Amino acid sequence: MAIYRILQNMPLSPEDVGRLAAAYEVTLKALDLADRSDPITELVARKIIEIGQTAIRDPLEISRRAVADLGPPPKLAAPADLQPFMTC
Repeated sequence: MAIYRILQNMPLSPEDVGRLAAAYEVTLKALDLADRSDPITELVARKIIEIGQTAIRDPLEISRRAVADLGPPPKLAAPADLQPFMTC
């Protein structure tokens, strides 16, 4: 996982690592990121660590803030000129 690779060089307690890893997992699920090799997971890990370095300790709150900062994937609409070709 991207988060463990980043955290291995940081001076954190096992409790802090566990808290950040839990927030990371919840965030990946909330953003519907199942592919752990997707480069976006590193961005998520860095955001989790950034938020975790504040006074926030609750993994769920860290995750909520990360999702709010990163946002859900945008819904893409087909341009109007392609609408007539979309029959599905």
